[in-house]
Amino acid sequence: MSGAPAQAGGLFKALGKKPKEERPRQPEDFERTPKEGTRAFLAAEGHHLKRFPHIWEAAAGDGAMSREIAAMGFPVVSSDLVDRGMGATIRDFYDFSEPLSPCLVTNPPYCEVNWTNGKGRWITHAMEELGVEYMALLLSWNWPGAAGLGQIWGKYPPKRVYLMRFRLDFSGKGSPPQLNAWFVWERGFTGNPELLMLDHGDPRQGEWDV
Repeated sequence: MSGAPAQAGGLFKALGKKPKEERPRQPEDFERTPKEGTRAFLAAEGHHLKRFPHIWEAAAGDGAMSREIAAMGFPVVSSDLVDRGMGATIRDFYDFSEPLSPCLVTNPPYCEVNWTNGKGRWITHAMEELGVEYMALLLSWNWPGAAGLGQIWGKYPPKRVYLMRFRLDFSGKGSPPQLNAWFVWERGFTGNPELLMLDHGDPRQGEWDV
């Protein structure tokens, strides 16, 4: 709708407010994952992760999530497209024909999982080409709302979805208004996912505000 932006701008002007600007995307969609998001996830899903010999962090960035996984006692292997000095295997995710582990946990580049840019190809590559048994992705809560993702969701529904009831500050400039969620896939699951609420689930998070 070509008129929508103007109408929205007019509405904000009438209310005496400025339209909220979208948070600019970083090169390669790199965003450091705040530690509280990883810690809360590990506290909730740790009993599922214990059955794997190690966890693959496939978009490791500077190692923020990998360090938290290791600190909780889980062996972790890391990879990324770009070398950011944390000792990861430097390789495009789509160049892997076999997974570094059947258990994949990461905050993937959003451009690779949304419909507008990536057509959800991170999910299809992980499930169809790599055959991972378990995958947990940290995504925007509204990620599955894109109509184009319906086919992927229908073929590979996540088993559990954890809505995070606290905001994550990816930029270091204050928490954005968006909500985030962990989407958890387990191979062979069919049906509707279980919706769970995720709060700060680690004793070390006591100093953080919800």
